[in-house]
Formats: sequence, C-alpha cells, structure tokens
Amino acid sequence: MEINDSFSDKAKRDYELVQAAMRGDQRAFAELLGFYRDSIYFMLLKMVNNKSDAEDLTIEAFGKAFKNLDNYTPNFAFSTWLFKIASNNCIDFLRKKKLQQKYVSIDKAGDEDEYQSTVTLFSTSPDPEEKLILKQKEKLLQTIVKKLNPRYRELIDMRYFQQLSYSEIAEKLNLPIGTVKAQLFRSRELLANTLKNTEDKL
Repeated sequence: MEINDSFSDKAKRDYELVQAAMRGDQRAFAELLGFYRDSIYFMLLKMVNNKSDAEDLTIEAFGKAFKNLDNYTPNFAFSTWLFKIASNNCIDFLRKKKLQQKYVSIDKAGDEDEYQSTVTLFSTSPDPEEKLILKQKEKLLQTIVKKLNPRYRELIDMRYFQQLSYSEIAEKLNLPIGTVKAQLFRSRELLANTLKNTEDKL
C-alpha cells in the first residue's frame, strides 16, 4: 500500500515504525508510545478532568491501537488515527459513565467505591466491549509489570488483574485510600516509562 505523498517527515517516520511494529519489533512499539504518550494523556485529561481516568484511558488507547495496527492505512498520518482511537474510546467511557450515574443515588455520587458498587448491581458482568478493553489492558500491562518493584507490582495486580476497588486495596494493605491512589498513579507512570525505555534494554 502506497504512503500518502503529502506526509510530513514525522508521519513517514511513524509509518515506518508501524510497519516495523507489525513485524513484531518491540523497539517500534516503544518508540511510538514514547512519541505520543504525553500528548495523548493530556488530551484525555482535558476530556475527563481526572488524572487516574486519563492514565487508564491512555493505556487503553495504545492497547487498542497496537492491537489493531493491521487496520491502519497510510491514507492519513498514524498520529491522526491514534488520536481518533483515543478520543473515541474516551467518548465511549464518558457516555457509559453518564449512563451509569443515572443509577447512582445522590448521597453516593461523590464516593468512587460506592459508585462502583452501585454500577455492579446495575450490570453484574461487563459487556463485550468492556471485556475487550480489559483483555487489551491486561495484555499490555503484563508484558512489563514484572519489571516494577514489589509494592507497585502488587498494586497493579490488585487494581487491574484482580479488579479490586480502592477501598478493598486500602483494606488489604492497611493504607489510607489517598495513599493507595497516589501509589497507583506513580505505578502507572513507572509502567509507562518502563515501556517507553524498553528500546534501551533490548
């Protein structure tokens, strides 16, 4: 497939990296993530106005993009395609959140863990799209999670693999919820940085 003649040097570079990634080159995945992780994160942060959600959605966006590289066509820049995936995924997230909030009582709306519990009562199992997102996120995280120190590895495991709420994690670790959230945010940063720097270790 021919590349768009109007591509900038950056777009041509990205296209070459996409081709390498499709051949299984882990350095190419790491470089693409390194080039766009921050800009994707800040775009999503503006949309959701929540750092934790923005971090999760950033991971999901790259997970979806890397999972579906064979669907990318060089009619437009990879960055355009990636940002579209990220924004569409975020819009879906906001729509679901808005729908779910309709089933949350006013006195519980401000508490995240109670909100999660109420949503669970409304829908006891994830829909197919949610299952796909979880599967992609887990696959992406598992490739590098073992490189984290034991505390951060434990937090990632509890939150993303065991799907525990913040309050459940805080109870198990005997920590304040605020501390759990702060350490999870840091662990996500380290996780992303580890993937970004993978190319230096291959």
